[in-house]
Amino acid sequence: MTAPRHAAHLAQLNVATLRYPLDDPRVAPFVDMLDPVNAAADGAPGFVWRLVEDGAADATGLRPAGEDVIVNLSVWETQEALWDFAYRSGHLEVMRRRREWFARHVEAHMVLWWVPAGHLPTVGEAMERLADLRANGPSPRAFTFASAYSEAEAEAYSEAAPHLQAAPPTV
Repeated sequence: MTAPRHAAHLAQLNVATLRYPLDDPRVAPFVDMLDPVNAAADGAPGFVWRLVEDGAADATGLRPAGEDVIVNLSVWETQEALWDFAYRSGHLEVMRRRREWFARHVEAHMVLWWVPAGHLPTVGEAMERLADLRANGPSPRAFTFASAYSEAEAEAYSEAAPHLQAAPPTV
């Protein structure tokens, strides 16, 4: 087995509140784009992993943040790889049209954080990072593209403040 190219990867969670049920015809254009956009993500440079519901091609059936909220959770090798996919690919068309299908959020709806290479974050871990960002603002523990922190800053923060790290989830 070869060593990972990076000691840490970038995890991202995005939550979106549906304006209409997922099976409503007004949301059909979004649903129609899911498979091609997810396939593009899966093949994008720097892509590591994305959350999918058991037996499904995506995570739209998972509703950990409320019945009308869908989640997107993924891991990327670098912040640049995620940025390039989000803003320099076919995904941008979905972003441009998001107001057709999703309500405007009044609080943070996207969070980034560094994870050790090989770690796949749980939905619970991701929701906790989003809650941290909402409660405390950006930090090396939970941030956004506009307030990004490097892997080294996150590591230094975690070493300086281990008591601020979430307890491991119980099984």
